[in-house]
Amino acid sequence: MAEHPAYPVGLRLTGRRVVVLGGGQVAQRRLPALIAAGADVLLVSPGATPSVEAMADAGEIRWERRPYADGDLADAWYALIATSDPEANAAASAEAERHRVWCVRSDDADLATAWTPATGHSEGVTVAVLTTDARGRDPRRTAAIRDAVVEGLRDGTLVAPHHRTRTAGVALVGGGPGDPDLITVRGRRLLAEADVVIADRLGPRDLLAELPPHVEVIDAAKIPYGRFMAQEAINNALIEHAKQGKAVVRLKGGDPYVFGRGMEELQALAEAGIPCTVVPGISSSISVPGAAGIPVTHRGVAHEFTVVSGHVAPDDERSLVDWPALARLTGTLVILMGVDKIGKIAETLIAHGRSPDTPVALVQEGTTAAQRRVDATLATVAATVAAEEVRPPAVIVVGEVVHVGPRSAE
Repeated sequence: MAEHPAYPVGLRLTGRRVVVLGGGQVAQRRLPALIAAGADVLLVSPGATPSVEAMADAGEIRWERRPYADGDLADAWYALIATSDPEANAAASAEAERHRVWCVRSDDADLATAWTPATGHSEGVTVAVLTTDARGRDPRRTAAIRDAVVEGLRDGTLVAPHHRTRTAGVALVGGGPGDPDLITVRGRRLLAEADVVIADRLGPRDLLAELPPHVEVIDAAKIPYGRFMAQEAINNALIEHAKQGKAVVRLKGGDPYVFGRGMEELQALAEAGIPCTVVPGISSSISVPGAAGIPVTHRGVAHEFTVVSGHVAPDDERSLVDWPALARLTGTLVILMGVDKIGKIAETLIAHGRSPDTPVALVQEGTTAAQRRVDATLATVAATVAAEEVRPPAVIVVGEVVHVGPRSAE
């Protein structure tokens, strides 16, 4: 038997009897997959780990608290032998052979009739890896190969195109604050599978260079005071390409629903009957301050933080922000899209009670190679922005947390 490789096969165990002998660490690792497969699991063991016992208490498995007895495997389709008793393991293995039950042995793989592969899962795909040479099995290498394949499928570095017809649809993907490593695993995988990518300027631009040549990239950049693509045009582009049966990714900076107009796009797609998947992203409101050494909350300093848009000034009739109320708060204030309005914002906060000495930090191009931090106070921030030529995109943090991090000791 050792001269031939194992024959790989996927067992469909739903509703079928599976017997597990032994309730120790091996069973604890293997039981979840058997439960997920829908198997009718019988555990035979005098004792069990707390985790295994919890599975029995929850009704996920049946547990007979006793040692193995001849006949336990008579009606089984599959068996896992993992007791600490060599004699019981040998007897159970012999019974499995008599009843033609595929049997895994944790104590001696060479005497087993089946081996458990190293398995992993990614979006409906199960990856199972077995060593083909029975004389040179290397479980660590097998697991490493499994991990490499699964990780590649998840992050999009290993692309496996769909060859069957796909349902037309759009994915609204939050790309994070700018560093390409900060996009979610799911977002990166969807990018790798895309036919069309409609990208914002604030999205992780470096990821676009990794796309295959056939992918159409549409620039939906909304550059302040420059050229822009109207939201209606973006919505129409999403709909038109999806109706052509293409996989469309709308790559946005930060999170689609944090000042990203993601809901407007979702509503337009819903009206057009286009299915849409929303992939949350890391919001720059938290991640950019963190990258600059600023926690938005800190014990004894700030028990809350508020994120607000500064794209319209406090005295603008279009503003929906209660600036006087924000001025009375003692926690952290994070302002997005507020570089050009920060003078008016600071004046309003001071006028309604916030101290002129309140620390302010502006973090420009956060998480990217061009990141820089400029510190000021509410009283000086307008002049500082002009003198330091701070430009969007920049996240503005107002509050005592600005002085919490290592920079405060410089």
